[in-house]
This record gives sequence, C-alpha cells and structure tokens, in this order.
Amino acid sequence: MTSLFAFDDANCRTLAEAHGTPCFAYSGATAAEQFRSLRAALPARVRLAYAVKANPHPGLLKCFAGLGASFDCASIGELERVQALNLPPGRTFFAGPGKREEELHKALAMGVRIQAEGFEDLARIDALVDRETAVNLRVHPAFDIDEGNRIIGGSGPSAFGVDEEDLPDLLQRAATLHHVRIRGLHVFAASNQRDAAKLRTIHCAVLELARRLKEAHGLVFEQIDLGGGLGIPYAPDQTPLDLMNLGGSLADLLAAHPWFSGELILEPGRFLAGPCGVYLARVVRLKESRGTRFAILEGGINHLIRPLLTGEPFPVKAVGKGAGIQAYTLAGPLCTSLDRLGEVRLPGLASGDLLAFGTTGAYGLNEGMTHFLSHPVPPEIWVD
Repeated sequence: MTSLFAFDDANCRTLAEAHGTPCFAYSGATAAEQFRSLRAALPARVRLAYAVKANPHPGLLKCFAGLGASFDCASIGELERVQALNLPPGRTFFAGPGKREEELHKALAMGVRIQAEGFEDLARIDALVDRETAVNLRVHPAFDIDEGNRIIGGSGPSAFGVDEEDLPDLLQRAATLHHVRIRGLHVFAASNQRDAAKLRTIHCAVLELARRLKEAHGLVFEQIDLGGGLGIPYAPDQTPLDLMNLGGSLADLLAAHPWFSGELILEPGRFLAGPCGVYLARVVRLKESRGTRFAILEGGINHLIRPLLTGEPFPVKAVGKGAGIQAYTLAGPLCTSLDRLGEVRLPGLASGDLLAFGTTGAYGLNEGMTHFLSHPVPPEIWVD
C-alpha cells in the first residue's frame, strides 16, 4: 500500500524551507508507481485515461503520457494542456455537460474522441464535420447505483448524459444525422470507491446496458467507458482498493460478453494523482473558543476545499512531532466560518509548527477557492 504521505518529515522540512509555505509538492516516483501498479493489474483491453480534472499539473501529465496513458478532458483548458504533450490522435477524450461550439471545434481539430452528452452535442458535431465521425454517448443509467455521494448524484435527476429511458427517442433522432456515428458508450457511476465488489457490480450493469442497446438498436460499440471512481484511502484504517480483484473482475466481464470485441476504458484521476501530493502549511496562531481548540493555518479552503464538500479531512501530521493526542479544529485564514479543514488529533501545537496534509495530489489546489480573498497562490513543486 502506498503511504498516505508521499514525503517523510525530513523531506517536508526541506521543501518548506526551500520554497516557503504554504505550498504543494508532488512526487513523480509515487505517481509513476500508482500508474504502473494499476496498469499491471488490468487486462490489455482496458485503456487508462487519466482524468485531468483531478490535477492538471504539467509534470503529472508528462509522467502519465510517458507511461502510455490516455487523457480524459472536460474543458478547453484541459484540452490545451494535453495538446502540449504532442500525443497522436486517439489518446484524448472530451467529456462535460456543457460543451460550447468552439470547444467541440478544438476537440475535433485535435482528433479527440468526444463523449456526447445529448442530442445537442451530436447535432453540433454533425454540423462541424464533413466525414463520418465516431463519438461515444454518455448515458445516465436507470439502474440503482450504490453511491450516496452528491458529487455523482446516484440514479436520480442528473445534468449529465442521456437518461436511459430517453435513449430510444434520441437514437431515432441521431439516425437522421449525416456524419455522426455512435460507436461508444460512456457511463460514470462511482466516486472514490475502494470496494472492488461494488465496482464489479457497476461495471457488470454497464456491460448489460450496452448489450441491450446493441440488441435493441443495432449499435456497434468500439469502446465502453466505465468512468472513474477508483478510490484511495484517506485514513490509516481505510482499506485500499484490491487491484488484482478489480483486474480479475474486468477480465471475467470481457469473457462473459464475447459479442464485445472493443476496449474498455477507465478514467482514474484521484487514484493516480492523489497519493503523490502533500500540502505544507504552518500554524499561524492558536485559539480556545468556548470549549473548542482552534489551530489557524496559513491556508484553508482556498487551497483544500474537499473537507468542506465531503466532510472528510485529508490525512494530516505535525512534522517532527509524535502521535496525535489533542483535538484541534483546523481553520484557515479566510474571513468566513466555512473555512475549516477538519477536526483532527495532533500533538500539542505551537505557532510556526509545520503541518503536512497527505494525498493532496488530486482535488487539491485546482479544486480550491484560490481567488477568494486574493491570498497568494501557493507554489506547486514537482519532485522528479
């Protein structure tokens, strides 16, 4: 299992002294290890497309590109970052519920495979091309998703994709288009899932949906995109995802569907990038307030918003100190009572102490409220 902290205390101190705090640091070796361990566990017919939204740092993109990754982009900015890698056509996907025409034009010019969210995407692509163009169609499934996280939204109303029950009408309309051909299925139905059995259930349901679409509508699928959702631990007592179990279940799934001769796609973002990052920040001051002990830090939700969104803090340690024995509410410097990074146990703290937050390589700085209150943007250090 990869450690919750990509850098030990000595390296955290060195990084803080060399670059100042607050700052983010990313370990290229850890990122490469995550990719290689996942790749080795999966069948050859499973493609890994790194979800750039997890962390678009150029060092990460270059690292994963060199290891053979494809890339899942969700904006024109992410497309441009991946374009700088000079990859051959076919290694980039473009998703997102609100694609503008100029973004579609850019993606088509790059040779990107577009994940269409609805008929509007299909019609706009059809008007932009003059030859047969394959796209993947994102479907919001009707099957029950074992997912309570509001970031995904379960099987209720969704802004993403085509509702499964609306597919017959959409496919009838799509058949009237001149150039667009639906050649892939895209379903995203999990978030930070560490249980391989639950992922297997979701993946099986997606393949069954694809089979029904093939039989009922004659669709020929070159690709079936199972989305992301591969989870990582955020606490020492959390069990990591069993990669061999995951790989075995995908091999079984392919064997159980001999009608499908194409490739499966996974879009890991958090799994690949999360463990490589640490966030370093110092304690500015301490305060006791009506029974609560606050440690007020240099950075807060402007740099790490995940604790506010999910209610789960990043793992944190006091660099150079022992085990945690005192309860602290970690607060940031922003003028809002929402600026909290979690309730944790740490050794007795003092002003100037250095804290290290682990697994911040994904959904860290790029997800934070960076411009709120105009605090300086912390540096991101790539350690290759």
